[in-house]
Amino acid sequence: MGEAEARRERDEVRRSWLLSLPALVILAVAAIGPLLIMVAYSFLTPGKYGNVEWIFSLEGWRGILWSKDIFSDEYVLADAHLTIFWRSVKLSILTTLTTLAIGFPTAWFIATRPPRSRALWLFLITIPFWTNLLIRTYAINEVIRIEGLLNTVLIKLGLLSAPLRLIYTDIAVFIGMTYVYLPLMVLPLFAAIDRFDMRLLEAGYDLYASRMQVLRRVILPIVKPGIVAGSILVFVPSLGAYVTPRVLGGGKQMMIGNFIELQFGQGRNWPLGAALSMALLLVVMVALLFYVRAATGEKQDG
Repeated sequence: MGEAEARRERDEVRRSWLLSLPALVILAVAAIGPLLIMVAYSFLTPGKYGNVEWIFSLEGWRGILWSKDIFSDEYVLADAHLTIFWRSVKLSILTTLTTLAIGFPTAWFIATRPPRSRALWLFLITIPFWTNLLIRTYAINEVIRIEGLLNTVLIKLGLLSAPLRLIYTDIAVFIGMTYVYLPLMVLPLFAAIDRFDMRLLEAGYDLYASRMQVLRRVILPIVKPGIVAGSILVFVPSLGAYVTPRVLGGGKQMMIGNFIELQFGQGRNWPLGAALSMALLLVVMVALLFYVRAATGEKQDG
């Protein structure tokens, strides 16, 4: 009886794998396949007019941090590459912190509303997702450009004598990414705060804790999973952003995503572009591992 049941379970498992085989094949071809191509390209020699030559080379990986001097053929530190890396990481971190600072009180406000109005506020938060990212970015462009809405209003109010030059700067890219990715911070925070037991606040105040102590020792530890999830959801796409830096940076304030596109386009250095893509993927994996570790630690703490 036991052998028959074990055989039945094995057949069931085998049948389940066979049923999921088409989906696994599609996943391998559509996701893992292009990734493996990028890995292979990163170890090849760049072609003269783009593409690659099937000759093993580490020039792509070396080019991430080093560039060859055109006069002496010596390798020197690629200052321009490091500047782009630093700008990408800096703007991604600033975007994450700013969306957290704005998103936390917004999510708290929504979570503490009555159920009827709460649904309306959540609806308003999700409206930007109905619009294409490029259109939203151009909308921010119309607001902050020299003749845009922001400068026009400030000049007419007498607060400025000359328009602010925000467009095509790091500040413009930062404003655009904050606007674009803010809903990705608000929604996980709302999910965490919505499960928060408000009686814990009363218990904290009954024990003579100040508002800052209640925030630091009661609220933040409990909603920490939402903070971590929202931070990952904002940091990862910000790091690889392409459209927003391209439109609001004007090609002058380049980020990693734009730099990778440049290598596959005008730069005609596909191995370097592939190596940069893999380096960006490794950074994203580190961020995701941080999230998994934080979530696992939260579960272990009960």
